[in-house]
Amino acid sequence: MRHLDPKNDLVFKRVFGEHPDILLSFLNALMPLTEGQIIEEIVYLPTELVPELPDVLKNTIVDVRCKDNQGRQFIVEMQMLWTDSFKSRVLFNASKAYVKQLYKGRDYQELQPVYALSLINQNYEPNSPKWYHHYKLVEVEDTQKIINGLQLIFVELQKISIKTYTEKKLTALWLRYLLELEHNSVMISKDLLEVPEIAKAIDLAKESNYTEAELETYDRYWDQIRLERTYISDATAKGKAEGKAEGKAEERLLMARKFKSLGVLTNHQISDATGMSLEEIDML
Repeated sequence: MRHLDPKNDLVFKRVFGEHPDILLSFLNALMPLTEGQIIEEIVYLPTELVPELPDVLKNTIVDVRCKDNQGRQFIVEMQMLWTDSFKSRVLFNASKAYVKQLYKGRDYQELQPVYALSLINQNYEPNSPKWYHHYKLVEVEDTQKIINGLQLIFVELQKISIKTYTEKKLTALWLRYLLELEHNSVMISKDLLEVPEIAKAIDLAKESNYTEAELETYDRYWDQIRLERTYISDATAKGKAEGKAEGKAEERLLMARKFKSLGVLTNHQISDATGMSLEEIDML
């Protein structure tokens, strides 16, 4: 039986956005919860936090959003492409969810924490071997002092080595679910099926559970990812080329100024040496 990739938007929302028992197990495995903070029960919340935003913050509809029986809110996103603005977008969505609690007439002391979990299918911090990044508000000189409002968690899926990760079995199994169920995967490890919620998530990823129209949507999603990846790559290459050209122009300018200050070369000779025009040299 073939399975679809759960990182695809269609499958991810089907698995984690429609089955609270699966999401509950997943959150308890991935969230940085301390002893006594285990999530016991969740209910789904509307995922569209903001209907209208400026262009710089567009596309801020999150994948899954819920709250537990303590009132804590959890935002879960699967991000296939990384851009520098993504952290700001995650912080914006988490902040919006936190502030929105006051719309119900609550006092400030009743505000509950908001956790934003972002699963990223790219390596966005190449200089760090860590794949799990946990951000929270702490006092700079005494990190034990924490303001419990917002917490952001970023998981770099491409860095994870499941073979060497043994700290938490349930965490490792859920990460394997995301990493091993690639498109058209057939063989499923037996240990994944030992956890009822993961076994259910595997069943929900079966290709046979999706209509022809849904499978077309599934394929279009990958086409869009490939297209956006090309745009990002082209834009990065263009920026590097422009930066390199600007650097060379700056070098020529400095050289021309140096030659002119020495007074040993004519403007024609400086032009030949630097490639600058006589008009540009006259203006120095």
